[in-house]
Amino acid sequence: MGNLHGWGGPLPQSWFNGQLTLQKKILSRMYELGMTPVLPAFSGNVPAALKNIFPSAKITRLGNWFSVKGNPKWCCTYLLDATDPLFIEIGKAFIKEQLKEYGKTSHIYNCDTFDENTPPMDDPEYITSLGVAIFSGMQSGDVNAMWLMQGWLFSYDPFWRPPQMKALLHSVPLGKLVVLDLFAEVKPIWITSEQFYGVPYIWCMLHNFAGNIEMYGYLDAIASGPIEALTSENSTMVGIGMSMEGIEQNPIVYDLMSEMAFQHKKVDVEAWIELYIARRYGQSIPSISDAWSILYRTLYNCTDGAYDKNRDVIVAFPDVSPSFISLPRERYHHYGKPTSRRAVLSEKTDAYDQPHLWYSTSEVIRALELFITSGDALSASNTYRYDLVDLTRQALAKYANELFLEIIDAYELKDVNRVTTLSQKFLELVEDMDTLLACHDGFLLGPWLESAKQLAQNKEEEKQFEWNARTQITMWFDNTKEEASLLRDYGNKYWSGVVGDYYGPRATIYFKVLIESLENGEDFKVKKWRGEWIKLTNDWQTSRKVYPVESNGNALTISRWLYNKYLRSESS
Repeated sequence: MGNLHGWGGPLPQSWFNGQLTLQKKILSRMYELGMTPVLPAFSGNVPAALKNIFPSAKITRLGNWFSVKGNPKWCCTYLLDATDPLFIEIGKAFIKEQLKEYGKTSHIYNCDTFDENTPPMDDPEYITSLGVAIFSGMQSGDVNAMWLMQGWLFSYDPFWRPPQMKALLHSVPLGKLVVLDLFAEVKPIWITSEQFYGVPYIWCMLHNFAGNIEMYGYLDAIASGPIEALTSENSTMVGIGMSMEGIEQNPIVYDLMSEMAFQHKKVDVEAWIELYIARRYGQSIPSISDAWSILYRTLYNCTDGAYDKNRDVIVAFPDVSPSFISLPRERYHHYGKPTSRRAVLSEKTDAYDQPHLWYSTSEVIRALELFITSGDALSASNTYRYDLVDLTRQALAKYANELFLEIIDAYELKDVNRVTTLSQKFLELVEDMDTLLACHDGFLLGPWLESAKQLAQNKEEEKQFEWNARTQITMWFDNTKEEASLLRDYGNKYWSGVVGDYYGPRATIYFKVLIESLENGEDFKVKKWRGEWIKLTNDWQTSRKVYPVESNGNALTISRWLYNKYLRSESS
């Protein structure tokens, strides 16, 4: 999105060559299948060196983006002002070179300027000039150009009030700009913007951020949202799409969304789920049908639209002192039973936000019980085993969240023995979860690392590519400083291998420092915790340990064992 000037690297030229070859194969196959590829256009992002060649050009360095603050090595991308004559010149050259390289175009180009970066001025005339210049750059290279733009910037940035939105959207001739309503299943912009002020748009489901493994969604919104948009008065909707950051999780969500491209009326989700079960497992039995009925009402009924706020403690450990976890008490529900919990607020640091829950965990545990009961009839189904492992993981993850908060309660009471006992229980749970995840190919670290290594042409590239793969799912950070990055755990994964060898040892470090602080009568040593965490991260990212690429263990047996060990008493 043009937010980073650079990070890590440099990648070898062979990698770029391989990507170009792959791109050409993809484009060729898309055309063969009658698909319409979208190619990039110039958005204004330029190398810093361009300032040396064109010293009078209006090139500015944008503000900091998330964790890159204060790190000049890889933050602050350079942007050429769209009002500079050089912008259209480069835009034209960009399109021409692309057409020369690929030999063919569908005439649709994507361009997202100021995505998670705010324009320097909110004058509508200035905003209009930006849109005009961007489109002129495309059109000067391809007279039939059409601009495809993400609508993400309108969903989060208060800068984009109606005058500013209209100025950008109406800067291009009607029909030459199409907007992706990127997060429409949760925050549809078409409703609040009068159908994007008459501009054609595509209704999109974003659903997943970073490919995190968490069972969640809002099936009713998927089953009705596109139809409501299409049949609304003066609708300018021209299609539907999926814009997830990661896939290979929550199959039911993507199955239903894929079908919506062919639906002309709202889908009865309960009836659809019955058909889904039979397709997915080869048969439907009463117990699995009852289980999915519960899941539909709970995990897949996130009506408040905040399901992207999940950050389970195992895979997203809080980088804060316990004093920022336990503050004034407020009511909450522990597995469906009223009790008390602490609000998590802080003005001093990046506080730990409790993972968002919109459902009764006791009901989900009941669904898991029904899944296990169905095992004798369905365990031959690979998709059943996947769902069983995922649902067991889901229930255990929420149990771990509560167990962690019990540890913090014991810490507040200065009960070192209880902190020690509960910490050991937590770490045992993490180890058991790693065993569970090893039961299915869909939850293994090995395939991820091996796929990265297979791109390499020599040992040095293999080492570099594996480091990138390990870093992407753990932490992006400047390892010359003893402070954790804000971009930690963004791409977290419940995968066997990373759970046992990274998340578990990380929790071990935290609990060690926690217990030491109690034993010595001292405050929690945040810098000590961070220093050891960062060393663990650096060591794990540079490790060359090989992980299995095939599953091991009986999913039904292990799921039943873990249910009896941790969850049976919580299901009532």
